[in-house]
Amino acid sequence: MRRTLSLGLFALVIVVGLVLASAHGWAQQAPTAAKTPGGNVPGRDLVVFGDLSIFWGPSNPENCILKSRYKRGEPVGFRVSAIDPKTGDHIEPEAELIVHLSYAGATRDVKMRWRATAQQPERQFWVAKWVVPMDAAPGIVRYTVTAKDKLGRTGEFRPYEVDASQLTIVE
Repeated sequence: MRRTLSLGLFALVIVVGLVLASAHGWAQQAPTAAKTPGGNVPGRDLVVFGDLSIFWGPSNPENCILKSRYKRGEPVGFRVSAIDPKTGDHIEPEAELIVHLSYAGATRDVKMRWRATAQQPERQFWVAKWVVPMDAAPGIVRYTVTAKDKLGRTGEFRPYEVDASQLTIVE
């Protein structure tokens, strides 16, 4: 009986200690400096995220459909948002967003532009278009998007490291 009581008290002390440690933040996981796939790089100042769609133009019914597989000659559309995590507001339209494509052994930078206009003010995001070259080899094209605003704050988007969801050139 005495042994059972001692073990019970020991277990209670351990549980109370863990609860108190958690309440004071002592048991929290340390932040990592590694890049988070499918999202932002910890420690950066802006939240950057986006998607891929086909940019055929407004007269084509297939325009702006989400897609990750493209044939030669098809226009890849990059659509990206960048927000200030403290306010939840989009950063200013003059910010610089760039798509960095790893293609054919080199990195190609494609500058993005702010999409909203006086006629379409609701389109609060950046866009860029890259037409798949006619001599492109089939396979995955890796890309990232970086952002920098007038205050010098930065952010980066990296798509998930899942091959099936990557920008892929197909036959």
